[in-house]
Amino acid sequence: MVLTGGSAFGLATADGVMSWLEESGIGHPTGSGVVPIVPAAVIFDLSPSVARPGAEAGRAACDAAIEDDIATGTVGAGAGATVGKWAGREYAATGGLGIASAHSGALRVAAIAVVNAVGDVVGGDGSILRGTSNPAPTYQRPAPAEHPPANTVLALVATQGGLDKREVRFLAARGSDGITISIRPAHTRYDGDVVFAVAAPGPRLTDGDVDVLGHLATEAVAAAIREAVSGP
Repeated sequence: MVLTGGSAFGLATADGVMSWLEESGIGHPTGSGVVPIVPAAVIFDLSPSVARPGAEAGRAACDAAIEDDIATGTVGAGAGATVGKWAGREYAATGGLGIASAHSGALRVAAIAVVNAVGDVVGGDGSILRGTSNPAPTYQRPAPAEHPPANTVLALVATQGGLDKREVRFLAARGSDGITISIRPAHTRYDGDVVFAVAAPGPRLTDGDVDVLGHLATEAVAAAIREAVSGP
């Protein structure tokens, strides 16, 4: 799974990830060899000061993968992310990349989010954690309605358990609810939000467990979005 910056140019990172996986023998087996399947999504952050990651960056990310804690904030895919653009893009604040998890008993969901939204990031009490700096904010349409979205929140939720595709899709939808409660306004016509979900193999879960995982997915994505802007 690739989440990146660099607008459409940044999608080249997936090529580096694919080649790394092929060399490692990881992917979908076919009669002609292993074919890695690498879903990818990108934020629109074109700026002279923001790099356009390519295939070499994708390979480097694979080589650098660790199980320890990693940096969050204005790093990686979140380096050029911004939020708080609803009252004028010139009053935008920095967004970022965040990671969080939520658990209930033995059930656990982890989430990573790249936050490049039109709206402000808000806490659980509704307070603004990071948002517009306009001293007298009034809503301004970010772009003509016919233009494609140039803002987005990318998120991935991950868990372990014997889930089918329908249930994993349910987790992605509940992860999207995490955007709704942590960004204001959320899911505008100028946001191209996308949430992925994956489930590592594990014991078959009950319907009740799947419902709990859905709640945890909402909590984890909301927490990851807030973590993305928790730094200075």
